[in-house]
Parts: sequence; C-alpha cells; structure tokens
Amino acid sequence: MTKEEKYSLAKWAMDHALEKGAQQVSVSIANSQSSSVEVRDEKIDKLEQAIQSGLSIRLFVDRKYSAHSTNRMKKKDLARFIEEAIEGTKFLSEDEFRTLPEPALYYKGGEKPLDTIDLDFSKVNPQTKIDLAFAIEKEVLEKDERIISVSASYYDDLNERVMVTSNGFEGHSSSSQFGLNASVSVKSDDARPESYWGESAIFFDKLKKEDIGKIALKRAIDKIGQDKIASGKMAMVVENRQVGRIFGPLISALMGSAIQQKNSFLIDKLGEKIVSDKLTITDDPFIIGGRGSRLFDGEGLATKKRTVFEQGVLKTYYIDTYYGKKLEMDPTSGGTTNLVFETGNKDVEALIASVEKGILVAGFNGGNCNGTTGDFSYGIEGFLIENGKITQAISEMNITGNMKNLWSNIGEIGNDVNQSSSWLTPSILFQDVDFSGI
Repeated sequence: MTKEEKYSLAKWAMDHALEKGAQQVSVSIANSQSSSVEVRDEKIDKLEQAIQSGLSIRLFVDRKYSAHSTNRMKKKDLARFIEEAIEGTKFLSEDEFRTLPEPALYYKGGEKPLDTIDLDFSKVNPQTKIDLAFAIEKEVLEKDERIISVSASYYDDLNERVMVTSNGFEGHSSSSQFGLNASVSVKSDDARPESYWGESAIFFDKLKKEDIGKIALKRAIDKIGQDKIASGKMAMVVENRQVGRIFGPLISALMGSAIQQKNSFLIDKLGEKIVSDKLTITDDPFIIGGRGSRLFDGEGLATKKRTVFEQGVLKTYYIDTYYGKKLEMDPTSGGTTNLVFETGNKDVEALIASVEKGILVAGFNGGNCNGTTGDFSYGIEGFLIENGKITQAISEMNITGNMKNLWSNIGEIGNDVNQSSSWLTPSILFQDVDFSGI
C-alpha cells in the first residue's frame, strides 16, 4: 500500500467513524517488513520473514474513549469493525480528560527529512544476510579451546506509518534498522561465562559488519574466574551501553502518567537542582539520522528541542494531552526522542585509569527501582578496578541506593557515546556506591 493509499483509507475510516457517532477520531495505518537469520554450529538455526499491515483507531464518543486495532484492511470489514467499536465505547465510563490535542500544537509540515529510513532497504539480497551471520560466527569458531557454543544473527526491520485526526492533523513517518549480533559461552572451572555483542544502524551501508564475534568472545573470556568480593562503598564506572539501565528510572519519573499517579520521585521538582551539576541532557528530535528523530509524537504533537537537565536542574516533564489535562499542565510530548548527554573528555579506559578502587559494571542481572521513592537494588557483573587497572572479574554482587543520590554523585561523564540507541549515553563514573558481596 502506497503512502497515498494509506492516507486515503485512513481518512475514509475517520469519516466513517464520525458518521456513525464519534465526536473525535484519530486513525493510523502502518506497515512493516522484517527478516532475521540465526546461525549455530555452521548451520542456519532460524530463518524468519514477516510483512504486516494494520489500522489503529482512537475513538472519542460521548465523553468516553477507546482504542482499537485490526489487520482487516477492506472497507467492508473496516466499516463493521468501526461500528462495533463505537457501540462498545458507549458502554465505558466517561472520562472528561480524554480529547485530541489542540490543533495549534500539531506538526504542520515543512521540515527537512531526518534520514531515518534506508530507501534501499528492500535491495539487500537474502543471501547477503545469511552470509553476514555466518561471517560473524566464523570470527569465533575454533579461535579458543574454551568455547562451548556460538550463535550469530542478522536482523532488519522497516516501519512506515500515516496518521490523521478529525481536528486537522496529517503526518507520516518511517524508519529502518539493520543489526548483527553474536553470543558466545566458554568453559570455566565451575561456571559457564557467556557474553554478547551487537551492532546496528539505520542504513545498511553504515552497519559495522566485522569484529562483532571477536568482541563477544573476548568479553566472555574476560569473565572467566568471576567471583564476589567484599562489600563496601566504592567508585562505579558504568559502560556506555549499560547506563540506560540506571538512567531509565530517572526518565520514567518524568512521565506524566507517573506524576499524576504519584508514582514518581520527581514530583513538583521542576526548576530544582536534583542531580549533579555535571549532568546536562538535551532532548533533540531533529538529529539527522538519529535513532529517535521524529517531527511529531504519537499524538501528532510537533516535536521540539528541549533541555531535560541543565547542570543538574530539572527543566521539563514528558506530558501528553491526557495527563496534561489531568495535571493542568501544558503538554510537551509523551516520550523521549534523542537524549544527548553533555560529555567530558575521557573514554571508558581513561575513567577506569582514574579510579583507585572501584568496579566497572559491564552488565546488570535483575533488580528494580521503586518509582515512588527512587530506591533501587540491582544485580551487577563486571570487573574490580585497583589502582586504575582491571584486576578481577566479579559477579553475583548488588548495588543499592537511591536514584537521586546516585545521580548526584557523578564523578565524571565520559565521551564514548553509545550510537546504537536514541539514548546517547556515555560511560559514567559514579562515586560512593554501595556494593554488597561477601
């Protein structure tokens, strides 16, 4: 279905819903393509391909609200689907806060493309995908006698969407992604250390296609001899790809739903300094080729570049239309785009070299954070740092504390930004973290 055909069908569905009793309507039509191949023991272990399309409709009927989706795309089937959805909505409770956004806040068009899709997505040969997965596996096979198992995989996906609303919004978006992964497990005296590495990119020709298996193997071997060490308060360096695990609760606490439901430890903190002055983060939706780049959010609200934290001061919440009305606050957006950290001048190796005694966290194993209080407990694995050098692999340890305290104790922010995510996290050194082990 072409973009024009999707628009035409979406507008027809919207008009039909209005004709049958809805006062406001939002319709999205999306299509996706994806494929993946996994290899193991020099054989194809899994091969998948999918092509999907579907329609989602949000209905506002007599101060009542519901959302529905279907993959039935013929008008006859859609008509019945919409009519039954409207009738069902009438049985729900009224919710005065459910409305479409104010039209003035919608994206109006005219911005330059953000390069979030590879226009040559469908030109990648299926055999090329298989060959890439085997090449990653070959990087590891027979490279070390301690290897127990190796798996490697290729994946890609493409998504395209159009959205229309009954109060004037029209917009379309598209994105693509390609990725390669490797997973390796090795022998140890009384354990089976394993590790993983992956690379991804929006454009196939920018996807890193080498050394993925080699990195996964090295990370697995480095884990041999893992053990607990004595509990204590130490410095903690978190690898850039792992920072998201402890950064996520901070962002979750900024969401309108958490604030309205009193499940946020950052309620009523706008304009206050709540974390280290070393933390400055910008939400930038307009980065060309950014993983989170977009011109409008899920409601059609025009995106804006905004400061989230400025030298530790909280500058914004993420508020959609519904929770904006409940909280009597202006809507901003219901989610993040590209989160850009103001970085320092050291990579992870230099951060490690600056630590007299501490732990490099290379992975998290379970745990949780209390959204209301910010108290957390996470299992971690990684490496003991002594006098600026890695001396021992560690595992089965925990970190505990409070999110506001943790992020107030930033020692230094690295410059090695993780480009494989919309959260552009660098490695970070935290001071005085409570570790529990022996």
